[in-house]
Amino acid sequence: MLPTRTFLIPPVLITGSGSSEKVGEESKKLGCQKGLIVTDQVLSKLGVLEGVKKALSENKIQFAVYDKISTEPTVDYVKEGLKVYKDNGCDFLLATGGGSALDTAKAISVMVTNPGSIEDYKGLNKIPVKGAPLVAIPTTGGTGSEVTVYTIITDTKTDVKMLIGSPFIMPQVAIVDPLLTLSCPRGLTAAVGIDALTHAIEAYVSVRAQPMSDIFCLSAIELISGNLRQAWANGNNVEVREKTMLGALQAGIAFSNASVALVHGMSRPIGAYFHVPHGASNAALLGVVTEFSLIGNPVRYAHIAKAMGENIAGLTDLEAAQLAAKAIKTLIKDIKISSLKELGVEKEKLDQLAPKMAEDAIASGSPGNNPRQPTKEEIIELYKIAYSQ
Repeated sequence: MLPTRTFLIPPVLITGSGSSEKVGEESKKLGCQKGLIVTDQVLSKLGVLEGVKKALSENKIQFAVYDKISTEPTVDYVKEGLKVYKDNGCDFLLATGGGSALDTAKAISVMVTNPGSIEDYKGLNKIPVKGAPLVAIPTTGGTGSEVTVYTIITDTKTDVKMLIGSPFIMPQVAIVDPLLTLSCPRGLTAAVGIDALTHAIEAYVSVRAQPMSDIFCLSAIELISGNLRQAWANGNNVEVREKTMLGALQAGIAFSNASVALVHGMSRPIGAYFHVPHGASNAALLGVVTEFSLIGNPVRYAHIAKAMGENIAGLTDLEAAQLAAKAIKTLIKDIKISSLKELGVEKEKLDQLAPKMAEDAIASGSPGNNPRQPTKEEIIELYKIAYSQ
């Protein structure tokens, strides 16, 4: 008999080219009148938001803009954005951008309706009241934040990336429009694509995996691994952009319900101590961590190899699992994912901080979901291997 499971997705999911034009109509359905657009400086300058603003105006939805985000989401961004929200009399949030903008908006949403500061809600299921209505429109095919119950906010005082999880964080509407990703640079396309693949793989091998999430995982792995190379090679190829973005959406749904594992646990300290973007650090770790982990559940990794298009006929489960690791590392190499060294991580500082980073990784809880349970010493060694690979 299967254990009781809970499976959560946003009430409204809209996908496809041009779907962002629905934002005004969907905001109106929420009964909202004035939104705070949370985005980043680059998107504002590129004019990516003009279509979104037009759609809001056509539906008589007023808006203010908070576009000061330039790094990973921080406590300061949440406080600043909350002030702009209140000062402008907003009644909902509209997040447009990458994971930083979406995560910041999710945290602002929570603080509109709950007391204290965002630091008070670090951890899982500590938020007492549902946040302000939120519409999420990603502009990268990677984070899946538009469909998850999580936000990750950096506490700059302690250099800790706080994982905050609650059903009250999930957006009411997620709109996934591949046309908004066409301006996404090649390097970012690669990093967020592997980030999304990491979500799908870790959710599938997680000890918290469940039948519903498995369906989304395998579909996401097939879509991302089969189309990311082309999306990286030609950013104007809308068809492959759409498929990788759909894969990222499915991966987000999967890990929101089955959680992530060792890669994410190790990734967060890299972001906190070296200010490496989350997707890039996940991408730099995935191949190495897969090789380490596969012995813990070779059957599941064999399924991953098959989903990635590998021929596993006649192979043992362990041989097929090793083929999955090889396929992942080949994909990472093909799209020129940077190593930790190439991302600017200093070896001397890494060697010094690795023991604390390993402790932080374990404390996050994510490594506890891994099919092979790592020790602190093994995590330290994995950091060293990933440094130059």
